[in-house]
Amino acid sequence: MADNARAKKLADLIREVVAEKLQRGIKDPRLGTHVTITDTRVTGDLREATVFYTVYGDDEDRASAAAGLESAKGILRSAVGRAAGTKFTPTLTFIADALPENARTIEDLLDKARASDAQVRQASSGATFAGDADPYKKPGEDEAAE
Repeated sequence: MADNARAKKLADLIREVVAEKLQRGIKDPRLGTHVTITDTRVTGDLREATVFYTVYGDDEDRASAAAGLESAKGILRSAVGRAAGTKFTPTLTFIADALPENARTIEDLLDKARASDAQVRQASSGATFAGDADPYKKPGEDEAAE
């Protein structure tokens, strides 16, 4: 079992090697400059690596990029093996990162909250207090009223 520091170091190396190879080494038109490697995680035994990626574009671009990454998996694993110099090169699994969709959902929720705050601010702009300015009784007021 490898320690976490070694797994983190290998994950960072895999992320850099895969990103560099996608940018300069693979001539597949499906993997143009619109694929971004966002994160890489390696299991504790250094046998499997999960590479998270995002694709700039529509659903068709995402599907073609996924097919391109699947077909280039062997080339990318070979490049990682040369760069890492370990006894066993981890197998690569590519997963589309849900970060852009999550960010879009959070932005939508924040927009709804801002709209709700604006409605409350508008409704309370001309409002007054329900009672007197000072609703608390002060000592001596009851005796003065009698």
